Amino acid sequence: MDERNDRPDPDALLRRTEREAAERRRGRLKIFLGAAPGVGKTYEMLTVGHRNRREGVDVVVGVAETHGRAETAALLEGLEVVPRHDVAYRGQVMQDMDLDAILARRPRLALVDELAHTNVPGSRHPKRWMDVEELLAAGIDVLTTVNIQHLESLNDVVASITRVRVRETVPDNVIDRADEIELVDLTPADLLQRLREGKVYAPDMAGRALLHYFSPGNLTALRELALRQTAQRVDAQLLDHMKASAIVGPWAAGERVLVCLTLQDAGPGLLRYGRRLAERFHAAWIVLHVETSRDMSPGMRQRMAGLMHLAQSMGAETVTIPGEDVAADTLDYARKRNVTQIVAGRPSRRPWADWVAPWAWVSVTRGLMTAAGGIPIHVVGEAAPDEAGRGALREAPAPRARPRLGPYVVSTVAIAASVAVGVLLRQGLAVSNVSLTFLTAILGIAVAYGLWPSLYASLLGMLCFNFFFLPPLYTFTIAAPDNIVALFFFLATAVIASHLGARVRNQAMVARHRAEVTEALYRFSRKLAGIVAMDDLLWTTCHQIATMLDMNAVILLPADGTLSVKAGYPPENALAPSDLAAATWSWQHNRRAGRGSDNLPGARRLFVPLRTAHGPVAVVGLDTDRSGPLLDPEQQRLLDALNDQAALAIERIRLAADLDRVRLNAETEKLRAALLTSISHDLRTPLASILGAASSLDSYDALLNAEGRRELLATIREEAERLNRFVANLLDMTRLEAGALAPRRVPADLGEIAGSALARAATILQHHSVTLEVAPDLKLAMLDDVLVEQAVFNLLDNAAKYTPPGSRVAIAVGGEAGWLWLRVTDEGPGLAVQDAERVFDKFTRFHAGDRTRPGTGLGLAIARGFVEAMGGTIAAASRTDRSGAIFTMRFPAAEMKQGEAVREKTIGSAANETLEG
Repeated sequence: MDERNDRPDPDALLRRTEREAAERRRGRLKIFLGAAPGVGKTYEMLTVGHRNRREGVDVVVGVAETHGRAETAALLEGLEVVPRHDVAYRGQVMQDMDLDAILARRPRLALVDELAHTNVPGSRHPKRWMDVEELLAAGIDVLTTVNIQHLESLNDVVASITRVRVRETVPDNVIDRADEIELVDLTPADLLQRLREGKVYAPDMAGRALLHYFSPGNLTALRELALRQTAQRVDAQLLDHMKASAIVGPWAAGERVLVCLTLQDAGPGLLRYGRRLAERFHAAWIVLHVETSRDMSPGMRQRMAGLMHLAQSMGAETVTIPGEDVAADTLDYARKRNVTQIVAGRPSRRPWADWVAPWAWVSVTRGLMTAAGGIPIHVVGEAAPDEAGRGALREAPAPRARPRLGPYVVSTVAIAASVAVGVLLRQGLAVSNVSLTFLTAILGIAVAYGLWPSLYASLLGMLCFNFFFLPPLYTFTIAAPDNIVALFFFLATAVIASHLGARVRNQAMVARHRAEVTEALYRFSRKLAGIVAMDDLLWTTCHQIATMLDMNAVILLPADGTLSVKAGYPPENALAPSDLAAATWSWQHNRRAGRGSDNLPGARRLFVPLRTAHGPVAVVGLDTDRSGPLLDPEQQRLLDALNDQAALAIERIRLAADLDRVRLNAETEKLRAALLTSISHDLRTPLASILGAASSLDSYDALLNAEGRRELLATIREEAERLNRFVANLLDMTRLEAGALAPRRVPADLGEIAGSALARAATILQHHSVTLEVAPDLKLAMLDDVLVEQAVFNLLDNAAKYTPPGSRVAIAVGGEAGWLWLRVTDEGPGLAVQDAERVFDKFTRFHAGDRTRPGTGLGLAIARGFVEAMGGTIAAASRTDRSGAIFTMRFPAAEMKQGEAVREKTIGSAANETLEG
């Protein structure tokens, strides 16, 4: 059986799914690509616009440049054209596309000419392709035009062909994201004929163009570039279709391109070559920078940040790793990432240095070529437009800091001290041993100050060693040949020691710097873990970002639909309108905006959204008085780490607040349901009894005897008292919940309070046997007698509900160890172990048999609230001798004693000391 892998490719299916999902969220982009001006891109775009309008599509023209061509201008008739808006610039009023008007109009399709156009300064975006990105993000389809020379990766190729550098470019990733690319082609002969007829430029401009840019050779080369670009796009689409549809065909091996970016040999041309090579192989490409201690100066950081930003705009994956041996670290990373092609820059050295290089130094490129093994190395030299590829285009060197004289002064002093020590040692040691004092000083200088001061010390040490210690003394003449050898090896040893010491110093500096950053991030994460208040979190984050990046920082959060400053370091309460507009744009689009970005670059600050998987949670703004790029690659990585931690902490606090709010709402809903149940049942029952008794008295008064009337009146009174108790419980609980309870503490007799509560409960306990026992010599307590009496009454009411008629309810009052206690014991069903604490919860009532006892379930909760408000405690437990429950109150005793002992009191029957109905 023939085995065939006829399953669709998962990656291709995933790309198709992602593309379809993106199409549902974003508008579709179609680009009309031309090889040169005048081929008819705008004409074709307007023609397609008319076709869509006839099909019922809502079409508007955002901008269309006719350049005076009558046939192109005629196509604007019948299409809705959005008027351009005026922009003031340097005392002049200029016109440009009105992006806000198009967004407000919200058509289905917008026609936007000249994708690479540079907007008038002061517009929202510096480039028109950024306006198109915003239209697409709003769900509006866009038709646009661009020429091949405006692609960023082909910029230097077009310059070498035409000797004209095009300044307006479009990032390649914008082209890559296009849903359709249509090539608008015209043969060079037809285009030249149109140029002579004045259909491209005015006659005077056409003549100059024919002599320079529009030569037949240039047009042919540009046409080939456009055809290749379109063919690569079609080939990629066909390959995706074959894989997604499981069409069997020949599959090429996967390629991955890596560009080794060093400050010595790199430039924009190296990145553009890497992009073209990746396109040629249909491969992903990576731009790698190995950051060494030599790249720590601000100027080098700024230049590398610019190169990395350019690489990102061309669609590269940018990576920065620490290291010292650039070639070895690059190859190690390449092998880990399965890189198949490496692009490196040609070393920029003078011709006389070529024969010295194998002995003097090894460049990064040479190191890559030596150790690459089977990985091909592409060595690229940047070509200047005027040299047409025959020379190297060198970037202006980064400004160097002025050398400090302190290390060289210290080096001079150290060598002088070595001379003095050597003079002393020469009395008893050989000259070769004296040289060790110089080597020790040179090594110390290398570790302390770096390479150049140590090389200066090596040269100075060699001269002093020759002058003071090699015969003839005090001259630079060397008499013995063996001294020449000694002096040569002394210098060689000193130079090697300088290099080793300087390398150790650089590695230590880099390691110390990264350790400090790691420690700071760790401390920051620990701080965030312990913060529970949003204001504290925002202030801590602002302070950490400002301190670690040496910048001013603000954090903005949305409030009532607008962003506002919530924290700043240094403190900042308001932002300029341009800054606030950039921050709002960053929040709405979840992208960077402001200084140094592609969106609203006129703002003073750079705004970066703090985002989690659920979207942005805040916006952080940065600014500094330094000129140049705001963030270098290392600062960017550090800011990303800080922002990620802060965003997670903000989301954590918000989630905790939401959880508390949900829990509170659930508890509120639970209490509301219980309250409604109590009101609908327990309050309604006595009202029904009262209404029934009153109606009987009203309707059958003449038929009732005196005994019947007394019974109905007693029912009305009992149910009214019961209703009064329910309402009183609700009011007492309201006072407890609101914190409005203020006990009035006076010296009180707990026994008397118990007797008063028992007298109030006589009616509800009329079917029970009740005893009250008070210990003699009982101390007084500082209590609010009204509240304590109500708490005791609630305990007695609870006993009356849950104990059967005829059972005994005992009240005992006593004291021990500075405390007074009051205990109510009944003979009811008792309490389960798990219910001993839950019995004091609000609206809690237990079932007995098949029914629920009447009541609101608030009596015991109110009793606990009253007792604890006076510093006491209350507890419930089951009896151990028989069934029943025990409720015990405890209060701290006062210093005074009762003047007269309280004896055992008898209520009702003196013999049995019981209270009976």
